[in-house]
Amino acid sequence: MISWLRVGLSATLAGLCACASTPVQWPSPDGQPKLPPAREINPVARPDAAHVTAIVGATLIDGHGGPPVRDAVVVVRGERIVAAGARGDTAVPAGAEVVRGAGLSVLPGLIDAHFHLGDDDGLPGLVLQRGVTSLREPGHWIEAYDAARRLGPVPRLFLMGPLLDEPASAYPESAMVVRDAAEARWAVDRLVERGASGIKAYFRLPLGTVEAVIQAAHARGVVATAHLEAVDAAAAIRAGIDGIEHITSLGTALVPPREAERYRQAVLADNTARFQGRYQLFRGISLEAPRTAQLLGLLALRGTFLAPTLAVFERRAGDEGVTEAEVRGFENMMRLVGKARRAGVRVVVGSHGAAPGAERGWAYQREMELLVESGLSPMETLVAGTLENARFFRIDDRLGSVEPGKLADLVLVEGDPLAEFGAMRRVKQVMLNGRWVTALQGD
Repeated sequence: MISWLRVGLSATLAGLCACASTPVQWPSPDGQPKLPPAREINPVARPDAAHVTAIVGATLIDGHGGPPVRDAVVVVRGERIVAAGARGDTAVPAGAEVVRGAGLSVLPGLIDAHFHLGDDDGLPGLVLQRGVTSLREPGHWIEAYDAARRLGPVPRLFLMGPLLDEPASAYPESAMVVRDAAEARWAVDRLVERGASGIKAYFRLPLGTVEAVIQAAHARGVVATAHLEAVDAAAAIRAGIDGIEHITSLGTALVPPREAERYRQAVLADNTARFQGRYQLFRGISLEAPRTAQLLGLLALRGTFLAPTLAVFERRAGDEGVTEAEVRGFENMMRLVGKARRAGVRVVVGSHGAAPGAERGWAYQREMELLVESGLSPMETLVAGTLENARFFRIDDRLGSVEPGKLADLVLVEGDPLAEFGAMRRVKQVMLNGRWVTALQGD
């Protein structure tokens, strides 16, 4: 039997069909469509509905960005959080499993907006142990995750299916080729029917096709995101794109048109030209130019989410084989991320799954560290990885923060990441849907 039929044969397919037929409501306050929540492809295990767990004495960082609650109590019954607050105001139910939280911080489960499986079937389970309880793969066939799911617990999977690209795709094994707007609309319909929770347009697609992808995705009740190299980011934002993958997608909108067109022609002629070309492009951008302020203002105005994925572009002076252009280009990427956040852009955390400056399974933490280095505060970074990402996924009604009524996806770390961000690498326990999963100890 083909893989599509193996994925979610029972209640999952019924749920997918129901979601796919959900009408889109127009408009939301920012002019974007009001879409239904993203769909999980994998039902996660449920705990005993009567079992109660109380985390007592930890510092609560709830995901909303307000002051942390010291000496807090978080109570979970079954799969839901039923209470969260200061110890003096929050009762510990009789008979609860008590977890001593002294010296620890409790946070919402981390959400990864841009994860790639690659050929590493064990990676989803590993990042779950390190605190990532939900992830979105923006560019791989859904059945590619079958083996990962068989290996054991994995995060909640929000999968977008293969990316949409033109012929001569950079990654044909994870792409669906579309040659025009009509084929793009057809592809969106097929992918949504198969369970995609969003659609990603890839960098070779022209603007007209990107617009068709956005319109078709919204008509089917899912988000559209894009990795841009050849299309001007401002044009994609005006067309209604929900999210932009990679800080490098902004490059051609930040340089004079002649430079942008030279770069565009280079990457359309040779997919690999972008690997060095993007650093040259970013080396020359002016963060103080009017075009930069205009683009960031447009991003903020439209509420478009930005997943910088800085970790995958990290190049530092002294690293083997790294050029001066790469160092300067990456420095400007980080400066642009900080400037974007200060302008009100909705920055979220995406790890890319693997990154040159991160050991296996730690790319998410490295991405958070780079966001802090770029100028986001530790609290802004934690919100970006939890509640803001939940909003991006449109699942903030049930995930992304620690508060009564939400699903119990939680992370316990040793120390206080607001005071010392390295605490985010000291994961002690992870809870997925009210059930503890084995966590790695130490760094």
